[in-house]
Amino acid sequence: MKLIKLLVVAGFAGAVAAPAMANLEMATKGGCTACHTVDKKLVGPAYKDVAAKYKGQADAAAKLADKVRKGGVGVWGPIPMPPNAVEKLNDADVKTVVAWILKL
Repeated sequence: MKLIKLLVVAGFAGAVAAPAMANLEMATKGGCTACHTVDKKLVGPAYKDVAAKYKGQADAAAKLADKVRKGGVGVWGPIPMPPNAVEKLNDADVKTVVAWILKL
């Protein structure tokens, strides 16, 4: 019985972790992790810092998706963020990654 409970809990934990990893993998596929990490500043801000900055803003997802697509400079310092081509991440993928970041 204990083994069954352990397997159920482990399976549930895996199900919860899987979408988070899938979105990190999507960010990696898009080249985002060359400059960003989840919890530490690299070239660009940590995803958790981005989430904190935009917390509670109703238009945060749209703003960030636009920033990912078009790039920008000045929000986090002088280093520009290059635009992210649709060939790397389509619009749905960008929205998925941004939603994941905002939940951190």
